[in-house]
Amino acid sequence: MSKTIHFPLQVIYGCSGSKCQKRGGKEIRKIMREELKMAGLKDQVEIVKTECTDRCKHGPIFCLQPQNIWLHDMSESQILQVFREKVLGK
Repeated sequence: MSKTIHFPLQVIYGCSGSKCQKRGGKEIRKIMREELKMAGLKDQVEIVKTECTDRCKHGPIFCLQPQNIWLHDMSESQILQVFREKVLGK
């Protein structure tokens, strides 16, 4: 008896290194999760915390896949704006 495994259509990788965390990475991931849940996309888009990407000067670092869009050197509001446009379609 096997269970069906569902794979997401999109994955957002967010650096969880200390500098990215201090620059809002943790809060941004939290907001993204809440917005995905409200939009009913929780099962279609997955947010994955990654280890340090070694791009600390440019954090917080996020990568949207499969689009291969890297978000860096942006404020929290700018990152969330791109997320809403590219992932939520707003």
